[in-house]
Amino acid sequence: MERLHLVLPIVLLVALALAMLRLRNLLAIAILSGVYSLVMALVFTSLDAVDVAFTEASVGAGITLTLMLATFSLTKRYETRRPADPLRRAFALLIACSIAVALGYATLDLPHLGDQTAEMHRHIAPRYIQLAEAETGVPNIVTAVLASYRGYDTLGETTVIFTAGIGVMALLWRWRTDLS
Repeated sequence: MERLHLVLPIVLLVALALAMLRLRNLLAIAILSGVYSLVMALVFTSLDAVDVAFTEASVGAGITLTLMLATFSLTKRYETRRPADPLRRAFALLIACSIAVALGYATLDLPHLGDQTAEMHRHIAPRYIQLAEAETGVPNIVTAVLASYRGYDTLGETTVIFTAGIGVMALLWRWRTDLS
């Protein structure tokens, strides 16, 4: 019962994913993907990962949904049906199940949620809590970790997102000029 606040959003995420698989209306799929991102942001918030929740809400529900809606001005509203290829579907299902099993196996080594005896809580977290402000001059520990300790990592993530956005805009611009 104590994990109900996590189980309900995950059930909602599965329902949203199944609904997106069944729909052929691309506008409805785009809107449901925005809702999916917002529910993911709620899950991240309940796991005390507020920085990840903000990123998910802004990139997943904001920028991605905006790009999808902009793309609809260049495409048709409904997905066209192709004849089903059983071999192709079986291969895709095999790949998806293999990835799911690999990810599930990888989670077996993770510490339990809230485990105070986990390695990161014994060495890294106390150091950040005690020395973050003195070493970085930033009073907020999360900001100190993201901007100072992991500054290059954060810069790299920002560069990847910026490059992807520029790439999408370039493709859309090129496609628009090709149609004219």
